[in-house]
Amino acid sequence: MSQQPLSAIDFFDPIFLQDPYPAYSRLRVEAPVYRDPRTNIVFISTHELINEVNRQPAVFSNSFAEALRGGAGGGEMDPEELAIVSQGLPPVNTMLTADPPVHTRYRKLGAKAFTFKRVEQMGAYIAQVTDSLIDGFAADGRCEFKTQFADLLPMTVIADALGVPRADMPSFKRWSDGFITQLSGVATRDERLDAARRIVEFQHYFVDMIEEKRVRPTDDIISDLVHADLSEEGDPRKMTHAELISMLQQILVAGNETTAHSITAGMYYLLTKPGLLDDLIADPEMTPGFIEETLRYLAPVNNMWRLVKQDTQLGGHSLKAGEILLVRYGSANRDEAHFPDADRFDPRRENAREHLSFGAGIHTCIGAMLARKEMVTAFPILLRRLKHPRLQAGQGEMRYSPNVLLRGVLSLDIAFDA
Repeated sequence: MSQQPLSAIDFFDPIFLQDPYPAYSRLRVEAPVYRDPRTNIVFISTHELINEVNRQPAVFSNSFAEALRGGAGGGEMDPEELAIVSQGLPPVNTMLTADPPVHTRYRKLGAKAFTFKRVEQMGAYIAQVTDSLIDGFAADGRCEFKTQFADLLPMTVIADALGVPRADMPSFKRWSDGFITQLSGVATRDERLDAARRIVEFQHYFVDMIEEKRVRPTDDIISDLVHADLSEEGDPRKMTHAELISMLQQILVAGNETTAHSITAGMYYLLTKPGLLDDLIADPEMTPGFIEETLRYLAPVNNMWRLVKQDTQLGGHSLKAGEILLVRYGSANRDEAHFPDADRFDPRRENAREHLSFGAGIHTCIGAMLARKEMVTAFPILLRRLKHPRLQAGQGEMRYSPNVLLRGVLSLDIAFDA
């Protein structure tokens, strides 16, 4: 890859997405602000410049949904996809794809579900869920770790927090996968149609749930949002179905996908980085640092879109209003100027927490505290209960789902002493 010009690299090729880091390194050195000739999308690759973007939401907007409606390359939505989507609710920009003051209003409501006090009180409950999931495979001496544990821990936690039945969790996973496909930027037409059907199914399910909570409120996130009063913001009303669905879909995806991939990757690193497993078992106080380094190293949110709102300069380059940016968090997390020896996994790295895996600025992930709590609670229990964990024969290198925004682990087969 180092011998071909950057212009020859297809940055959206699923094969490229398996290991983008050599190209990221080249971008940081050769073109920190790089306009991709294939798509005209501008890539921002260094830690410093991405933070500069995140500090200026009025210039670099998150209101990118309409610009990307037809896919990462722009264009009109497929007529059949449009027909499917029309059976659901109209899209509403609330948190991720909105700017202040609209974003501020909705984020304030969403953040109430993930306050420091509430998350800190969840430790014993998360431990109980962790033990229960391990009970399901502990006697087998082996498991497919992602589907049997990493997917289920955050999904269970968010399902309970939302106030929906655990029995419906398989549907939540299907719906969440639909949203991920929609975000991927590389989905085929058939995959986008299937994702649209799943999303409409999700919307219909939660409209019914919203109406049920409206009549019979309970102590959960859905009830809190359904009965939230917007009058503080000069808007004396409750949220509409479309607004609520937008909020819930973001909480559902953010509440499980990135955490599941991080837990899976963390286990893989423990089993493949020499000495790491023994060090963590010997010194459990190292767990928080291990979690932060896992988040930095994987960068589960590998990239994020921005829309240039006004002509501006960034890193000495001119940008025009209307241009689409791709801020490359995965590249920033491996930026040697900020993280010395950045390609080395170091659980004792002093500034690991300065990674951008949860974003930065006003759009920092509202579920970051919960994700950290789940991981810092789960790993000591896993290492206590799974004796001599190891990769199953034939596991090989981790494989990643082809997705421009999210870096997701496909599977991880592990073994341990039953």
